[in-house]
Amino acid sequence: MVTLETAEKALKSVYLNVVADQLNVGVNPLLAKIEQTSSDVWGKEIIKLVPYGINGGIGAGTETGELPAPAANNYDRFKLELKNLYGAIELSDKAIRASQSNTGAFVNLLNAEMEGLLKASKFNLGRMLYGDGSGTLAICKGQGRASNIIALDSVRNVMEGMVVDVYSKTSGNVYGDLKGVRIVSVDRVNNTVAFSSNVTTTVADGDILTVQGSKENELTGLGAIFSDRDLYGLSRDGRSWLTPKQYSNVGAISTAKIQSAIDYIDEVAGSQIDFIVCSYDVRRAYLDYLALTRTNVDYMNLDGGFKALSYNGIPLIADRFVESGTMYLLNSKDFKLHQLCDWRWLEGDNGKVIKQKAGSATYGATLVKYADMICDKPIGQAKLSGITC
Repeated sequence: MVTLETAEKALKSVYLNVVADQLNVGVNPLLAKIEQTSSDVWGKEIIKLVPYGINGGIGAGTETGELPAPAANNYDRFKLELKNLYGAIELSDKAIRASQSNTGAFVNLLNAEMEGLLKASKFNLGRMLYGDGSGTLAICKGQGRASNIIALDSVRNVMEGMVVDVYSKTSGNVYGDLKGVRIVSVDRVNNTVAFSSNVTTTVADGDILTVQGSKENELTGLGAIFSDRDLYGLSRDGRSWLTPKQYSNVGAISTAKIQSAIDYIDEVAGSQIDFIVCSYDVRRAYLDYLALTRTNVDYMNLDGGFKALSYNGIPLIADRFVESGTMYLLNSKDFKLHQLCDWRWLEGDNGKVIKQKAGSATYGATLVKYADMICDKPIGQAKLSGITC
């Protein structure tokens, strides 16, 4: 007979390893290339000494002259608080009891929940890699009246089924009736989302849409590295090595423009670009460029079962979470995902991972990981924006 104890054992011994592997490697090609490590994690924080520049104890002189004065490596300290990443599943008591005498039905029930968890987790982890840690999904456009439909500047980061909050740009607080609302429809032509119920709040231009409870709590992704905000607890003022190279208003894409950026990074930072990621419209524009110049299109297979275009042996992939008209040139070896531990089930005092929800005939289990991402060498990365497509 199928019981909650059976489900406990299945979640711990069967599903956990599969889910962890999928979330570590199968989210997208970029995450699959980033090393995941528990080094430099101290309690709830990541504290990391990072070298920059070169050793200064070098010089040339005469046979009998003074030797060069020693000048040790330059170091600075990165400091980040570990982010709390969660994924939850829910099983109703009725569904469990209905499948007690049918093992196959119960397995299907668990499989459906785990597949839903994986799909949602992959979507949000992939999105966070390109975010700035603020949790912002989109910026709201003034609607002029209360409605369950809200206009956004972009819908690339949203999906039907997401539970979101809307924060006022003016006060910084979440609107009472726009806290924990669920998106039921996304209009990808007009850039609007519809909620499951009408709201009384009139949304203003500049208000912020986030995943429920996630404001300022997400991974420190590429958006933070290529912003002008402080990074990893350090001010960028007087630290030129904290600022990556950015090209704006690039115009038509070409191999010359890509190579120019790669050469600059090699020349200035001594960094070798090994990963290129762009928006889908940029990839189409690049393929059109190759066709016009009668250049062969080469492909390559990546870890995790992904496939990519090849730019001189460097994988070039498209990702839905990259903003339109944008391309990133990265050295993946400079990135680390620092974690307290790998994915684990959240356990109660009795060691149980499946717990009844208070006041509800449902049981829930929560997957958790405490981690954040650091780029050791921001100056070794580049971004091309304003690419015409």
